[in-house]
Amino acid sequence: MSEKKRKEFADRLRQGEYMTLPGVFDLISARVADRMGFPGLYMTGYGVVASSLGLPDAGLASYTEMVNCVAKIAQGTLTPLIADGDTGYGGLLNVEYTVRGYERAGAVAIQLEDQEFPKKCGHTPGRRVIPIEDMVAKIKVAVASRESDDFLVIGRTDARSQLGLAEAIRRGQAIAEAGADIVFIEAPESIEEMTQICRQIDQPLMANMVEGGNTPVLPAQQLQEIGYQMAIFPGTAFLAAGSAVESVYTHLKETGSSPGLKTPLYDFTRFSKMMGFDKVWAFEKKWFEQ
Repeated sequence: MSEKKRKEFADRLRQGEYMTLPGVFDLISARVADRMGFPGLYMTGYGVVASSLGLPDAGLASYTEMVNCVAKIAQGTLTPLIADGDTGYGGLLNVEYTVRGYERAGAVAIQLEDQEFPKKCGHTPGRRVIPIEDMVAKIKVAVASRESDDFLVIGRTDARSQLGLAEAIRRGQAIAEAGADIVFIEAPESIEEMTQICRQIDQPLMANMVEGGNTPVLPAQQLQEIGYQMAIFPGTAFLAAGSAVESVYTHLKETGSSPGLKTPLYDFTRFSKMMGFDKVWAFEKKWFEQ
């Protein structure tokens, strides 16, 4: 199944298809998105660390914790999964281990970035990047470490905030030359900057659409016209979930019960089937109701 998903996603990329990738952060969000026909799902590091550990996306989660999340989400869904690999969790040897681990866990692509360890969310202040030569080496090791050419390497630079747009573009070009299948320039601050990036880097480009972040959130058609081939929406779902949960809990605190709740609720039977209870019911009917 993993090989089929990898080839499916890699073929879409190579054929130039534009792709919208929703951020998933646990098995509930992943199962909901999995039913909707997206070309891929994006496992957001911010969301996973927040939902599973209750911690900020600041390099506090380990490789083991993250690869376990990759495996659970990849094996629990049918849609190709792109996974955030942060900095690779150490030196070049760690990068090799991380790439192989993510690939064997079932991801179709891994994202690696050039921040110093410990890294931070790309739309928060205080990020610092490693020398460009070290990032080029990281990408080369990542490409050489994968077992299948259909397992894609996404190279991300966070240089824009610290070193400016020109350096970010220079790093993006170097990342592409090092063999990355997709280039990700994090946090451009205007449509003009996004346009410059797409004009100067001849490789599939990823846009990061973060509501409340540094980059303008644009319609899909405009992103495609500028030159992006895919856009991730890492925070949209967990921000919506946080707002919905807060609304529900506020109502419960104020009224003591759920009648009159204005927040839409997922149908319980439909939710149960999404989580696999239909298979439980079928099993019981086959083996116990004879």
